[in-house]
Amino acid sequence: MKNKLFSGESINIEYKVEMPKKSEKYMKTVVAFANGRGGRIVFGVDDKTLNIVGMNPDTIFQTMDAITNAISDSCEPKIYPDVTLQSIDDKTIIVVEIHPGPMRPYYIKNKGLVDGTYVRVAGTSRHAEGYMLKELILEGQNRYFDNEPCEYLEINEDDIKDLCDKMKKIAIENTWNDEEKAAIRDVTKNILITWGILKEDNGKIIPTNAYALLTGKMQIQPTIQCAVFKGKTRAYFVDRREFSGPIQDQVQLAFQYVLEKINMGMQIKGIYRQDVYELPINSVRELIANAVAHRNYLEPGNIQVAIFDDRLEVTSPGMLLNTVSIKKMIEGYSRLRNPAIANAFAYMKIIEKWGTGIPRILRECKEYGLKKPELIDFDGDFRVNMYRREEKSKTTQTTTQTTTQTTTQITTQTTIKLTKNDHEILQVIQNNPALSQKEIAMELGWTVDRVKYYLNKMKKQEAIRRIGSSHKGYWELLIKL
Repeated sequence: MKNKLFSGESINIEYKVEMPKKSEKYMKTVVAFANGRGGRIVFGVDDKTLNIVGMNPDTIFQTMDAITNAISDSCEPKIYPDVTLQSIDDKTIIVVEIHPGPMRPYYIKNKGLVDGTYVRVAGTSRHAEGYMLKELILEGQNRYFDNEPCEYLEINEDDIKDLCDKMKKIAIENTWNDEEKAAIRDVTKNILITWGILKEDNGKIIPTNAYALLTGKMQIQPTIQCAVFKGKTRAYFVDRREFSGPIQDQVQLAFQYVLEKINMGMQIKGIYRQDVYELPINSVRELIANAVAHRNYLEPGNIQVAIFDDRLEVTSPGMLLNTVSIKKMIEGYSRLRNPAIANAFAYMKIIEKWGTGIPRILRECKEYGLKKPELIDFDGDFRVNMYRREEKSKTTQTTTQTTTQTTTQITTQTTIKLTKNDHEILQVIQNNPALSQKEIAMELGWTVDRVKYYLNKMKKQEAIRRIGSSHKGYWELLIKL
């Protein structure tokens, strides 16, 4: 228990050296935990040093009651915490555990729903933006954005038949066995209603957001942005494209883009020559399709598919759902964010609906002899890195490293005294210079403020510098590790 409590602030742990006089200082975290995956607030621990200072033993029970009452009185809907004591090194701390709440959104009562709702992002409690609040409201009512009526869109029987025919055509194109092709059933209006792509209201057929996305008629239709970058960072574009239209078409166009840009070799099987891509192409397609099927469509951003010298990077807008974790995904667990789209994609043979995608991607990459793909939940987005074969970019890497070491090593290196924490953060930057401060914090299990402190310190020491913007730039080491 001690190791878990004192491993540093994270998405589900926060420390307070004492109980603040104003409860709002920790009430933001209380509602953020309730709106997310739950968490613990530990009173009596210094959040900067993690030193255990303990709580005053003479008033500790009054403090526990005050915390419980403050949470009960300040939050709407009511939140009932588990408040316990723990003795460590002859000092007593208070542990307040907040469970994930079923009645989202939770908010600070005196601030109101819009201003008082908070969520947990990258180890900090952040005010929920409009799209986050909308998703929490839908989640609390067991509703889904893609099932919601698309009120501005009018359709007729011909429109419905056109979508049904196109979906069956794609399903046949994505099926290789003639017997299975023949078994593909027609899509009908009633099936679309069952899937949530259409709704029936007093005898009138109403399109949902899923229908708008599948036909490319969303008022602001999302796109997939694709690009090739030189090296391992986003510093220099080599090529870029953006694909719009129906989301199922975007999947295919983005997939073809990747195939055009990655390397192809060959292998001999018996007397036959077989073309082989450097990445498992079924997994590449699955990555892109999953990003489209499971993204948060309330968030205004677009899916990005980026190709670097060392990896394929697919980034999808929207944090993981509250009951979903990376560990569960690796084990095959899946929870649908957009069930209507998932039903349509499963019928069209674009995705598997039952959580097999990530385990299959991991297995195929292992069979290809590739480095294990990296799954990252960060700063409101979800990203998967699929790594290319090292030998493909070995020459480029060697040239880049040699140039960097020759041109950026400074003469004052011997005067810079690096601490253990300095070395840890520099090692992360050396491995991936494109990481943001929040991504570095996630990699190290630190708070963002802690990362900012060390980065600023080393910039002043001229050990590192930032090239480009905070979002699209990269870190450059000015010393040799």
